[in-house]
Amino acid sequence: MTTTPFQVTVARLVVPVGPDEHTQGEGTVSLVEYGDYQCPYCGMAHAIVRDLLRLRHETVRYTYRHFPLTNVHPYAELAAEVAEAAAARGRFWPAHDWLFEHQRSINPRQLMVGVERLGLPSEEIADEVGAHVHLDRVRRDFVGGVRSGVNGTPTFFINGVRHDGGYALEELLEAVDEAAEAAT
Repeated sequence: MTTTPFQVTVARLVVPVGPDEHTQGEGTVSLVEYGDYQCPYCGMAHAIVRDLLRLRHETVRYTYRHFPLTNVHPYAELAAEVAEAAAARGRFWPAHDWLFEHQRSINPRQLMVGVERLGLPSEEIADEVGAHVHLDRVRRDFVGGVRSGVNGTPTFFINGVRHDGGYALEELLEAVDEAAEAAT
């Protein structure tokens, strides 16, 4: 009788966090999220990540990457392009927050309402989104996620290793604290 060895592989972040990423915090624990602006689970995770950053602001360096699931969420990629257009004007995080706060009403018209409410030039952004000026950035994030084993949203990586536990606040706090302790 022959046996096949059981091999456990750990999913790792293939694309390291670079200087042009959307990052908050200066902590030593890297938390990378692949998310989709229309995903209701990402919407729940958004509030949890905000609490986590408030509680561990000195510990966590948070990076958001786009992973629009266009087969399920028809405007997720468009929303990501709007976020990138806002980022080109130094306003990624306000746009990011607005998109999650209004995710149930995301459609092309509402996206432009959000742009206006954020005080951004709506005609310029509409032209950029229409020409897909920022689509390469969105797709680069997506491909990096696929290469790293992302197959749904939200997916988190802590210090480069996929976090396969839950993303309730207590679970993320525990994972971040363990990563911080392991680093010391």
